[in-house]
Amino acid sequence: MALENKSVCNENTFKMIFDQHSETIRNFLYYKCRDLQQAEDLTQDAFIKLWKNCEKVLFEKAKSFVMKVAQNAFYNEVEHKKVILKYNQGAGSIKSFANSPEFIMEEKEFMVKLQRCISDLPDREREVFLLSRKDKKTYREIAEIIGITQKAVERRMSLALRELRDKIGMSI
Repeated sequence: MALENKSVCNENTFKMIFDQHSETIRNFLYYKCRDLQQAEDLTQDAFIKLWKNCEKVLFEKAKSFVMKVAQNAFYNEVEHKKVILKYNQGAGSIKSFANSPEFIMEEKEFMVKLQRCISDLPDREREVFLLSRKDKKTYREIAEIIGITQKAVERRMSLALRELRDKIGMSI
């Protein structure tokens, strides 16, 4: 049987490909990422992918297939790390802003203002607003509790939200 006609799905042939090329691929990845464990993992994953696709890969293309799979996996990991780093940098600035004394003070002032505006709402609107936002009731449940139609609940909630938006918006 000629070397070109060998099936990659044959265990001995696969082992031969692994033995011949795994160290080269691992070293190539190691030189790129400077992490031996990562290089070994990516190499293993590439050979696993070769085994899973052995029927589709010709023997003479096996080395280039494994090399390309390993290289793409490395680049995907690099891109993933960039995304994580970018996210963490953004989250870090948000966290530091949220913990700043100015933010905490403004948040407390806003909460006091919001509580005052809610207490200034007409009784019917305040009741609907608190049942919805604080007690997490649906409009249908509120209608049953109060004994009015769902449309009336929607109208009262709309009025409450409009009034709160107007009062808080003007005083900020």
